[in-house]
Amino acid sequence: MHLYEVLRRPLITEKSTVLQAQGKYAFEIADAANKPVVKEAVEKAFKVKVTGVNVVTMRGKMRRVGRQMVMTRPWKKAIVTLQPGDKIEFFEGV
Repeated sequence: MHLYEVLRRPLITEKSTVLQAQGKYAFEIADAANKPVVKEAVEKAFKVKVTGVNVVTMRGKMRRVGRQMVMTRPWKKAIVTLQPGDKIEFFEGV
């Protein structure tokens, strides 16, 4: 897996903006990605030093489509902790 295929999109939510004050950033990641791969991808993409990675598998939810109930797909989320003093400029001003 190529390093730029690991990070799918940044997660910009209320919870993730609160975590940014602690030096933590959230990303949606590929299903096959693991902690060392995510760490390497963030370090190469944003030129920062990563001290920790937490990976969470988010379950799909039941949603109504017309009269039917369908399940959304499950996905993976990574919460990346950066070295004190480092920050990702991509998230600034959001």
